[in-house]
Amino acid sequence: MARLETRVQQIAGASEIDAALREGAPIHFILVQQDAKDGQLPGLLERARAAGISVREASASVLRRMSHLEPPSEVVALLGRRPGADLGELLAESGAVWLLVGTSYPGNIGMAIRTAEVSGAEGIIIDAELDREARKAALRFSVRADWYMPVLWERADSVLDRVAKTERRIIGIEDVGSRAPWEVDLTGSVLFVVGGERHGVPAAVLERCNDVVRIPTAGFIPSYNLQAAVAAIATERLRQSASVS
Repeated sequence: MARLETRVQQIAGASEIDAALREGAPIHFILVQQDAKDGQLPGLLERARAAGISVREASASVLRRMSHLEPPSEVVALLGRRPGADLGELLAESGAVWLLVGTSYPGNIGMAIRTAEVSGAEGIIIDAELDREARKAALRFSVRADWYMPVLWERADSVLDRVAKTERRIIGIEDVGSRAPWEVDLTGSVLFVVGGERHGVPAAVLERCNDVVRIPTAGFIPSYNLQAAVAAIATERLRQSASVS
């Protein structure tokens, strides 16, 4: 299936990244192969770091997995999204932002983070009672998606207070919803809210949602895994966005 075009873009190759930097393109992150042979790279990376751009090294296998091109490049850059954005900066962007409330399991959280990043979200916010080690585990499960997208740990009520001052719509995903995902406009600037594995989205949070959607089920088990629910909504958003582009 073809890759959908979003605000989040990848630039591959030293010459292409160099040209983008000279043009003032909003590059905030560069991933470079540890044993890269391209002679342009030392100077390019020095200028990038001087400009405040985050540069990380990774193995050739990671570059192969991350590259959108074939053959893969020794260096790729992230265009359009600021991985180090704070809450105010994140909510000021257009696009999708995810809020996980009351989640408990690092594995589920990590896979939800990865799903949000792959689907082109601006970032994800997590309100969960996790200690430092559990948060680190969640990021490992995300395959370090936090390198490429803001992953913030904030209280839901604080996030919702900030969102209330913007035009961003709030859409909850919960089994009390009365409409299916394809019956609701999921495009544009949206905060998607998903609840914890046991208790779902708290009632006080649902009351602040503009819409609450329910993902249909047909099996004996009454609900989806957290990551599956995020994937279902993220994919439907991409489908809707493609149909109006």
